[in-house]
Amino acid sequence: DEIPTVVGIFSAFGLIFSVSLFAWICCQRKSSKSNKTPPYKFVHVLKGVDIYPENLNSKKKFGADDKGEAKNKSAMPKNSLHLDLEKRDLNGNFPKATPKIQSSPDLENLSPKHFSERKKDSVSPDSLKSIASLSSEDKQDKLGTLFFSLEYNFEKKAFVVNIKEARGLPAMDEQSMTSDPYIKMTILPEKKHKVKTRVLRKTLDPAFDETFTFYGIPYSQIQDLTLHFMILSFDRFSRDDVIGEVLIPLAGIELSEGRLLMDREIIKRNVRKSSGRGELLISLCYQSTTNTLTVVVLKARHLPKSDVSGLSDPYVKVNLYHAKKRISKKKTHVKKCTPNAVFNELFVFDIPCEGLDDISIEFLVLDSDRGSRNEVIGRLTLGSSAEGTGGEHWKEICEYPRRQIAKWHMLCDG
Repeated sequence: DEIPTVVGIFSAFGLIFSVSLFAWICCQRKSSKSNKTPPYKFVHVLKGVDIYPENLNSKKKFGADDKGEAKNKSAMPKNSLHLDLEKRDLNGNFPKATPKIQSSPDLENLSPKHFSERKKDSVSPDSLKSIASLSSEDKQDKLGTLFFSLEYNFEKKAFVVNIKEARGLPAMDEQSMTSDPYIKMTILPEKKHKVKTRVLRKTLDPAFDETFTFYGIPYSQIQDLTLHFMILSFDRFSRDDVIGEVLIPLAGIELSEGRLLMDREIIKRNVRKSSGRGELLISLCYQSTTNTLTVVVLKARHLPKSDVSGLSDPYVKVNLYHAKKRISKKKTHVKKCTPNAVFNELFVFDIPCEGLDDISIEFLVLDSDRGSRNEVIGRLTLGSSAEGTGGEHWKEICEYPRRQIAKWHMLCDG
């Protein structure tokens, strides 16, 4: 009788020890996970609600009203991330507010009306008369104003950009006299960070209030960067319309004392310096016995820049048409950061009819842009009805089948 009792006691102690050890291991894993830094490069914040891992359990919600947000801000502890960013400097002190740098807790509630009120105080009566006498052509050239803020989080070594809103955008839709604006932002010159806001429907004064947090950017490198904002209007049936752009070199901008509010006039997109769209080297061969067309995309040279960074990521899309109907499509690989790309890629197309009279082939050179629609750099069409070198090249492959014929062609506007 004593042996089973002793065995039962030891079994109970062993079970209690196993359960305690398992609970201790789980606690250690949870604590180690909470101390890890975010593994991603940037965090997107929509309408002022951040999604840092340590704040996911907060009571903030996307539909919160202004009163609820004000109560949450007043209830936040002093050592929270937002108060550190808005008030603290490099030494952890709370500097006095200056006219250039806004670091008060009411900064997020500052609307563009404050910007306009401050500017009204400095406008003289003479300037008001000149503004009132602007012609209709000058008013049409106005593309609106972009409002945004910049700051640097020294604790997390992160660069934070908040796109607040845009005012006075032109109407890109002639029927509804409105636009569907959104903004693409790129950090130059490396173009590693590309982000965009959501599309706001039917408005000329979009209020985005979206925050993008970029990790892994040392503060010493901020002065070497440039922000490029591209303001576009979404078009469901064709390419999006470009409203304008804003270019902000960060050289000379001091972010060590807190958040900096900025507003810039939107200007027309920079016209490409290159007079043409570059050239494309194409080799064609028509096999009359098998009724196939072999297309080799060899090289591209002198491609114009597609944005202010001066570098493109080109690739070629090949479309085969029969009686103006596309029957096949191919594309090459993307070549990174080069105006002179070497592709050397071969495609074979089956021709649905005898001869090449009703056949044409289109080459689109595009700039690969991750996260948005790719922009057409240049276009080339080869066929019996094509003009210039495109028609001559097509005539040669028809006259000399089974012969590979290569030619350089000038690209036209996309």
